[in-house]
Amino acid sequence: MFRKFNALLLVTLVAVLLSKNGSAQNNISQPYSGYGIGIINNSSNGVLDGLSGTSYAIQDPYFINFRNPASYAAFDSLSFVADAAASIYSSTLTQGTQTQKNTYARAGYLTIGLPVTRHWRTSVGIIPFSSIGYAIQDSRNIDSIGKVTYDYSGHGGLNQLYWGNAFRICKGLSIGLNASYLFGSIYNTSNTAFDGSNFYNTIINDAYHIDGIYLTAGLQYFFNIKENHRIGIGATYSNTAYIWAKEDLLINYYTGIYSSVTTYDTVLHDSQLRGNLNIPQSVGGGLSYTYKNKLMVAADVTWQNWNQYQFMNHGDSLTDAIITSAGIQYIPDPLSNKFFKKMAFRLGAKYSTGNLFLNNKLIDEFSVSLGIGIPLATFNTHSTINLVFEYGKMGTLVNDMIKQNYFRFTFNFTLQEKWYQRVKIE
Repeated sequence: MFRKFNALLLVTLVAVLLSKNGSAQNNISQPYSGYGIGIINNSSNGVLDGLSGTSYAIQDPYFINFRNPASYAAFDSLSFVADAAASIYSSTLTQGTQTQKNTYARAGYLTIGLPVTRHWRTSVGIIPFSSIGYAIQDSRNIDSIGKVTYDYSGHGGLNQLYWGNAFRICKGLSIGLNASYLFGSIYNTSNTAFDGSNFYNTIINDAYHIDGIYLTAGLQYFFNIKENHRIGIGATYSNTAYIWAKEDLLINYYTGIYSSVTTYDTVLHDSQLRGNLNIPQSVGGGLSYTYKNKLMVAADVTWQNWNQYQFMNHGDSLTDAIITSAGIQYIPDPLSNKFFKKMAFRLGAKYSTGNLFLNNKLIDEFSVSLGIGIPLATFNTHSTINLVFEYGKMGTLVNDMIKQNYFRFTFNFTLQEKWYQRVKIE
């Protein structure tokens, strides 16, 4: 009965997440997402987000670490793992003396991990790669023209559908590769409106439809320094990817108020513009220390080469980014039959220089996270609900720019079940 319920639950999660994932990109409110391809998703799964995304040197049989594909080698040979998450964001934007609060929910990711052979494990999933959602207004008084209002808005983003494989080379050593299909659309609108009636107002709608292949390779090595003390080393490399892009450009002149306009004068409509999106390479590395599966401490560093970013043969205000994170997990007694002793408690912190350089300032970001792992004995001893509470801040008030403080609550469900087991006949 429980197996049928588990299967039904898994199918429901797949249907809900896949149906929402395409529209989820529209629900964010982040002014800095108007640059490049938006805010890059540097998060990991619900377990590792409690460690602020620290992941490169971590592997576990009972959750899917898609940040380092070499970690799939740890999957149990007789079980499959399914992992899904959703988040609620609450943010406060500040510019000068003005503030704006936003709250929105977003579907997260869906991943599945399976054993294939004794030394081969595989995983498939869909995760967000970048997100765009902004609306900015600016007004200026220009001599001989009068008041001019500029409205900028955008939404969309990219998703990552991946197929990953890991191979155990020898004791403690594994390698892996995620082959990903990136796809999605980015929509930008720019509206220039004049108060006077002697000028035509202009609205520019620019839509980009993007798809292509992206590769991430990973390596992990674990060894014991003495009994019950384990050291892990992990590294990843993502290639410079040249993704196909198609632009649909529409420019209109109009008079009157844009919200009530019913007729336009089309100046340009071109849906045949084609080019490339250059997603730069990135390199990451990490270390971990584990004691008796009770205590784990880990740290990561990532370098992203956004200085080489190109989109339709144009750059942007982007620069190389360095991301550092560290986390600690404590489980009182992993082998206990008591509920509270099997709970996992996680704490993490992350700092990113950011990949935006505006008005001679880096738009950096700092966050701290607290995670709790709750075992679900209803299914089996390795299925869990993971809750993550994260607080962060991004940007600066210097030079009249925007600072964002945010809270994120993530709900993650990890299901681990028997995949294949021969029946012993006596």
